Amino acid sequence: MNATVYDYTARTIRGTEISLGQYRGKVLLIVNTASQCGFTTQYADLQKLYDKYAEQGLVILGFPSNQFGGQEPGTNEEVHTFCQLNYGVTFPLFEKIEVRGEDKHPLYAHLIHEAGFRGFDAANPAARMLKAMLEERNPGDLATDEIKWNFTKFLIDRSGHVAERFETPVDPLDIEPAIESLL
Repeated sequence: MNATVYDYTARTIRGTEISLGQYRGKVLLIVNTASQCGFTTQYADLQKLYDKYAEQGLVILGFPSNQFGGQEPGTNEEVHTFCQLNYGVTFPLFEKIEVRGEDKHPLYAHLIHEAGFRGFDAANPAARMLKAMLEERNPGDLATDEIKWNFTKFLIDRSGHVAERFETPVDPLDIEPAIESLL
């Protein structure tokens, strides 16, 4: 049987281990996040999407990670407070995890396996800047399916399968048509 996101567990930002099976039948947007990133303002649009579509079955799951430029240095409590105070985040947040490399969380190993890296949109100025930075710092990263930076987004259908991967520079509101098609 094909694995789905429902086969994984994770710890909430408050430390409670949960099964992602509790989201069975929902459309999920799984995002690795950071509080001190140039893309941190995406929290606002993620919250807008959650507010607009939660009643129709959308759940956004935020997974903070400190793997990209040390941009999530705080404790889980500090991350939670930051998200609530600055962006009014009410969607579920989880404990800080590794999203790439040898120690990546099993959920992220699954997501990456299901939806590899297909490149950056050359028409997007933020994507061009991010690609140039990655080429300078870690050129080999662009040849792998690993997560490239904070705010990579995975859209999950109601059966728990990855429908699409959206790279960091893709604004959450630009994902709205894809979300609507699954609701």
